[in-house]
Amino acid sequence: MERTPISVSMLSNYIKQIFDAESLLYNIDVVGEISSFGITGGNAFFVIKDENAILNCVWFGADKKFNIGDKVIVTGTPKYYVKGGKLNFNAVNIKIFGEGDLHKRFLELKQKLENEGLFDPLHKKPMPRKIDRIGVVTSETGAVIHDIINVVSRRNSNQDIVLFPIKVQGIGAEVEIARAIDFFSSYDKVDAIIVGRGGGSEEDLQNFNTEIVVRAIYNCKKFVISAVGHETDYTLCDFASDLRAPTPSAAAELLTKDRGERKQNLELLMKNITNFVNFKFSEQKLKLSAICDNLNSTMQTMMDKKNQEINNILLKMESVNPLTILKLGYAKVESYDEQIDSVKQLSGGQKIKVHFADGSVKATVDEE
Repeated sequence: MERTPISVSMLSNYIKQIFDAESLLYNIDVVGEISSFGITGGNAFFVIKDENAILNCVWFGADKKFNIGDKVIVTGTPKYYVKGGKLNFNAVNIKIFGEGDLHKRFLELKQKLENEGLFDPLHKKPMPRKIDRIGVVTSETGAVIHDIINVVSRRNSNQDIVLFPIKVQGIGAEVEIARAIDFFSSYDKVDAIIVGRGGGSEEDLQNFNTEIVVRAIYNCKKFVISAVGHETDYTLCDFASDLRAPTPSAAAELLTKDRGERKQNLELLMKNITNFVNFKFSEQKLKLSAICDNLNSTMQTMMDKKNQEINNILLKMESVNPLTILKLGYAKVESYDEQIDSVKQLSGGQKIKVHFADGSVKATVDEE
């Protein structure tokens, strides 16, 4: 027999009628641990949890604020809202019931890992100067990977993205997260890693607060950015990572350089190189000019010295030049082309030739 289907509205109204008709659910007390709490327009929207379940709550006309980790008793009534298809617990009173066990364990683990030095700033690695490929640890179906791809494509399409798909929550998710980080740690083709997921309650982020994931980040050889949840969410991954980003998109921004910015940086680099080359050229030109000036000065000094030496030689030569001597009134006497140096070489009637500065004459030697 074929059944007649019912509409979504009909089913939703049946569910609402069940809750509204159950008197045992009116003004009941529920104990749990606050995992998120925010006040908007005087109304508090919060979540309480235990180890196995969570409950979304609303408190109209909230008059005080509670902290994450507070263990509380919430008095109120569950309400099913047909239009939104959502069950809320409408609170009328909240009171402290003790310290939350889950948050207490979180703080104890944080203190333990901190004491071991896993959050030590001195251990954190600097961001690589050149990032060609980014490894991403997140879900392959969530908005995170799409946001990262959009940012990287817009800012620098030359950068590659390698996704290691994981479960971001649920049983065993922490093992997958740690395995992905370990893989990228030894994968040479990745320069930096983003560990990310979208926002959620403390339970949703719980796998990023586990010891196995924190140790994987601490031991990772690559630069790791933690981008888990929204800006106000903090996990143990944030403390262990080399850098925390408020969102996955912000992480992608940090690891990429805008093409326009890269062009400006390249132009600035080329300008600096040109200026440096011109400066070095001018510097060497000045040095060469100084060397030439020194060389010219040295050569001129040497030439002046040599000229002086030549002049001295010429003066000496001039001083012994026979013509110069003859000009002083002296004469040169020859006999048959033999130079007469002494009167003893002469005899009466001997023919001689007397040379003066302006000419020569022949003469005969008289007898003495």
